[in-house]
Amino acid sequence: MISPIMTKKIWKVAGVNFDHFHMGDLLREVFDHPHAEIAGIADEQPERMVEATTNFGLTEDQVFTDYRACLEKTQPDVVILCPSTKSHATWVERVAPFGRPILVEKPFASSLEEADRMIAAMAESGQPLAINWPLRWYPCHVTAHRLVSEGRIGEVREVQFYDGNRGPLWHGADKIELEPTPERKAASWFYKKAEGGGSLLDYLGYGTTLGTWYHGGKKPLEVMAMIDEPEGLEVDEQSVTIARYATGLSTFQTRWGTFTDPWTHQPQPKCGFVLKGSAGTLSSYDGEPSIRLQDADHPGGIEIPVDALEGPNKAPVPYFLDCLERGVPVEGPLSVETSRIGQQIVDTAYQSALAKRALPLVGESD
Repeated sequence: MISPIMTKKIWKVAGVNFDHFHMGDLLREVFDHPHAEIAGIADEQPERMVEATTNFGLTEDQVFTDYRACLEKTQPDVVILCPSTKSHATWVERVAPFGRPILVEKPFASSLEEADRMIAAMAESGQPLAINWPLRWYPCHVTAHRLVSEGRIGEVREVQFYDGNRGPLWHGADKIELEPTPERKAASWFYKKAEGGGSLLDYLGYGTTLGTWYHGGKKPLEVMAMIDEPEGLEVDEQSVTIARYATGLSTFQTRWGTFTDPWTHQPQPKCGFVLKGSAGTLSSYDGEPSIRLQDADHPGGIEIPVDALEGPNKAPVPYFLDCLERGVPVEGPLSVETSRIGQQIVDTAYQSALAKRALPLVGESD
């Protein structure tokens, strides 16, 4: 159920820039929310808004090709941004002066410098910024964090992450399957280096940001990464990152090209997290109904049903609106603080992959 506090107002939300197909998913959360409404949408390419216009019954005066006109005429309370990774900072800087809270779809940015530009722009506007990581809303991963917080496996010493999907062009909003034709791949920003494409920049932030959540905000000392170099492509489709913490090594792997998508059939290797603590272990795989705990009382391991996520704590839009309504800061992976550490690791991994050697964590001596 929705928090009673949220009955105080109807939140007007605008969706700006449809580079990332997750815009359709986020707008659906607005559409389905009993105390929110889609005020308007904007994209420079009108054809990219046709599906949302139809799905949500939007009128002509709610659809814009100029984001400024959209924000000026609809006067939203909140703005959702889904631009290409490389242009996250540019779009936050464009929208921040309108003085509205902003929810940006993952990843944080394509570099730490760009992430810090986003933080600075929002600080000047005096409004909060949230970075949405869809894996944060998987009941299995939330349950794993609860058990970690309760001390069920002691101090987290290792986070092992493997995740991805068949590729970004195999699906659109609402996970509708599409055909990744050569023409679509050639036109997609996901496959353009200048736009922040590639599996590392697309998926590594999931692992490093939620990994930071599991690590209790700890930072690694150094990072080493390697990416594949597919023939005919200018971006990677696979990456492996090793991060050395004071407590040990954590690994983060990304993959475009899994045998199946994890939200339909778990591929092998399974997508998700394995956590090793000082007093036990946890495995939490994307979308599965239980997680596995191993501790002194259960050396053979036991299955624990995942928690049911309820009310505003089950999805990014209701969560962000609830935080705004109650005047409390965004926490966990959606927070700027946790996401920035995740971005530091991503930046170091990317630079390490190019340098082909281990590097100290970037941003620590700036």
